[in-house]
Amino acid sequence: MKIFRSNRKRYLKHREEARALITERIEHLSSVHGFQYNRVAIRNQKTRWGSCSTKGNLNFNYKIFFLLPEMRDYIIVHELCHLKEFNHSSKFWALVEEITPNYREIRKEIKKKRLFLL
Repeated sequence: MKIFRSNRKRYLKHREEARALITERIEHLSSVHGFQYNRVAIRNQKTRWGSCSTKGNLNFNYKIFFLLPEMRDYIIVHELCHLKEFNHSSKFWALVEEITPNYREIRKEIKKKRLFLL
């Protein structure tokens, strides 16, 4: 129970900072690459860095605020690309690669950070 409160307290402390940073990057990347999204939510998720709904809503874990900028941008780009390709097909990965050519290396580094989510 104590761990949950600590995580909730940390989430509440950093949620708006994360929202400002993530929103700024989404707006920039969307304007440069032509993405259109609906709404952005910042959550305290245990197993995901981000997600995208079929309605164009984007959800991000507040903890990406603590990642390196290239990792944050990759996660944001990944979710934005789902707005055009709502799957993980070769077309989806080609779109990700067009925006983030070194996404494979970044993904490997992010996978090492999985413990950070717990």
